[in-house]
Amino acid sequence: MEWWVLLMVSAAVICWIWFEREKMSAKRLQRSGIPRGSAGWPFIGETLDFIACGYSSTPVSFMDKRKARYGKVFKTHILGTPIIVSTDSEVNKVILQNHGNTFIPAYPKTVRELLGENSILQMNGSLHKRIHSLIGGFLRSPQLKSQIVKDIEYSAKLTMASWVEKGGSILFQEEIKKMTFQILIKVLMSVEPGKELEILRRDFEEFIKGLICLPIKLPGTRLYKSLKAKERLLKVVERIVEERKILIEKSDGNGSVNDTLDLLLHDMDELKERRRFSSNFICGNIIEMMIPGEETVPTAMTLAVKFLSDSPEALKQLKEENMELRRQKANSSEEYSWMDYMSLSFTQNVISETLRMTNIINAVWRKTTKDVEIKGYLIPQGWCVMASFSSVHMDEVTYENPYYFNPWRWEKIGAVVNNSNFTPFGGGQRLCPGLELSRLEISVFLHHLVTTYSWTAAKDDIIYFPTVKMKKKLPIRVAPITAT
Repeated sequence: MEWWVLLMVSAAVICWIWFEREKMSAKRLQRSGIPRGSAGWPFIGETLDFIACGYSSTPVSFMDKRKARYGKVFKTHILGTPIIVSTDSEVNKVILQNHGNTFIPAYPKTVRELLGENSILQMNGSLHKRIHSLIGGFLRSPQLKSQIVKDIEYSAKLTMASWVEKGGSILFQEEIKKMTFQILIKVLMSVEPGKELEILRRDFEEFIKGLICLPIKLPGTRLYKSLKAKERLLKVVERIVEERKILIEKSDGNGSVNDTLDLLLHDMDELKERRRFSSNFICGNIIEMMIPGEETVPTAMTLAVKFLSDSPEALKQLKEENMELRRQKANSSEEYSWMDYMSLSFTQNVISETLRMTNIINAVWRKTTKDVEIKGYLIPQGWCVMASFSSVHMDEVTYENPYYFNPWRWEKIGAVVNNSNFTPFGGGQRLCPGLELSRLEISVFLHHLVTTYSWTAAKDDIIYFPTVKMKKKLPIRVAPITAT
C-alpha cells in the first residue's frame, strides 16, 4: 500500500514540476514574441484532445479553442512533436511561398519512414523544383489532356454500369477507389486492368494505412505491416521500371512520353543529355504519387455525392447544367474535351465547396531553417510549424455558415486561383501539380453520374481522423435514369 502511495505522490510531484515549468516557459515565450500556447500533459502533450476532435463532427474545434484562447497562431504539442500552429491565412501564405528559403518539410516519423529519403513530400531545393516542373508540365500537356478525358470517361461509364449489374446496392467509397486508382496507375505507368493492377491496389491499401500510426516497427504492428506492403509494391514497380528501361534503350531514347514513368526516364537537360534518376528514386516516387488515387480524389467524389444527396436543390442545378452539355454534344456529335468539363461553372462550384468542407489535406508541416517573424509572431530556428488549411476553410469570418454545403457561395467569391483563404491543394512552390487533373476527374465522374443515373444514399457520418472517410463507406443504391 505504501508503495502505491509513494508512486502516486511521485507522479503528482512530476506533474506539478512540469506545469510550473510550462508556466515559466510560457511567460518567457510571450516576452520573446513566440506564440502563446500549452504543451499539455507530459509526453503526450495535447494529442488526445487533437485525436478526439478528429473523430467529432467539428474536427477544427481543437484549433478553434486554442485560437480563441491564444490567437490565430499558437503553440501546442501533438503527435509527439512540439509545434507552432497557424490558423491565419496570411501567415500560411508566407509559410507556403517561402518554402525553399525559410521552411523545409517536417512530417511525423511514420511518414518519413514509409515514404523514404527520396520522397517528393520531403524533397527540397533544386531537385524538388525539377521534379515538380516535370510532372506539372506533363499533366498540363495537350497530349495528356486529349487522352486522359477518354480514359476517365471510359472508366467512369464502365464502373457505373458494373454497379447496376451488381444490383445497384454498393459501398460507394470502396467502389470509387477502384476506379480512381485504375485511372491514376494508367497515368503513372500505363498498367491496364488485370491481376497486376489488383496486386498493386491491394498492397497499396495496406501500405497507406501506416502513414499516421504509432512509430513502432515490431512484427504485427501497423507500421511493420505497411513497410512489408511497401516492399511488395517496390518489387512490382521495379520490374515495370526495368522493362520500360529496356524498351527505351532499344528505341535509343526516341520513343514518345506516354506516362509519368516515361517522363522520368526520358528527362533531358538543356544540352539534350539524359539526366538519369536512379531506379530506387523513380520507384519510390511512383509509389508516393499513387496516394491521390487512394485518398484525395475518391474522397472528394464520395463527399460530393453525400453532400448532393443531402442538398436536392444543388443536385437539381448540377443535373440541369450537365444535361445541357450532354444535349449540346449529342446535337454536334463532337467528343467531350477537357475544357467542356472544366467550363461547367456550377459543377466547379460544387467541387470547390466539397474540397473546402472536407479538408482532405488539412494542413502541411514545416520546420524553420532560421528565425523568422511573420505578422509579429516569432518562429525560432528549428521549430516545427503547421499551416492549418482546415481552420481557414471553416472560419466563420471568411465563410458564412461554414458547416453548411453552399456551392452558390462561390458565385460571390469568384475565382479560386491564388486565393489564400482556399488551399485544398496546398500552395506556393509545392502547389499540387495534379490539381487540374483532379478537378477534371471529379467533373467527368459527376457529369456521367447525374446525366445517366439516379441514386439514394443511406445516412452516414464523416470521420476526419486519421484520414477523411465515411464511417459506413457511404452505402448507396444506383439505378439508370429512365428515358422519357
